[in-house]
Amino acid sequence: MTPTPTAHIALLMLDLHIPEAASLKSKRKVITSLKERIRSKFNVSVAEIGELDKWQRTIFGIVTIGNDKKFVDSSINSVLNFVSTVGNVQIFDSKIEFL
Repeated sequence: MTPTPTAHIALLMLDLHIPEAASLKSKRKVITSLKERIRSKFNVSVAEIGELDKWQRTIFGIVTIGNDKKFVDSSINSVLNFVSTVGNVQIFDSKIEFL
């Protein structure tokens, strides 16, 4: 009998403020760049899931999956630390859940 693989899933919810955004177009430019940087640097899935119609706010959902819980935890916390250092966005709130 083949053992069932273990999967650990981490979800990071980020409520972000984009102070320099003066329109939805300028907001999109900032968040598109940020999403691509997160995806390429950390190999995670990123989606804008809230505050779609507000110029200076957005909510990101960021997900990673793996078979090692320590690695998944480290990966998702690395994303949080990275976003906290990005100069053109501020984190209002963050929440990490393991599914």
